[in-house]
Amino acid sequence: MEQRVKDKFGPAFHQWLNKEKFEREFDKEMKEFSLSELLLAIMDEDQKSVRKLAEMAGISASSVQDLRSGKSKDVKLSNFLNIIDACGYGIELVKGEKRIAFHAFEKVQLISS
Repeated sequence: MEQRVKDKFGPAFHQWLNKEKFEREFDKEMKEFSLSELLLAIMDEDQKSVRKLAEMAGISASSVQDLRSGKSKDVKLSNFLNIIDACGYGIELVKGEKRIAFHAFEKVQLISS
């Protein structure tokens, strides 16, 4: 006869655990999706082909295509910066009143408001 081990945590704990795991996975996938969608929007707005953009950014066409499709799960910051720079964009980090502008081929600039 098979004995069952009594679950001392109960169903509420398992629902919470599954919810926490779901939320972590969702957040991770959303960040990946958001980056891919952001790149798609930038590239579509700029109307550059994958090959042309790759050439301008100094990366392989397959890297650009993998980013566009979401196939690439871990984007190197240098690739991301090179792509957005090739499309005329930069990044600005904001913390309260402090702003730091960052462009792929320029030095970091501290901008005070």
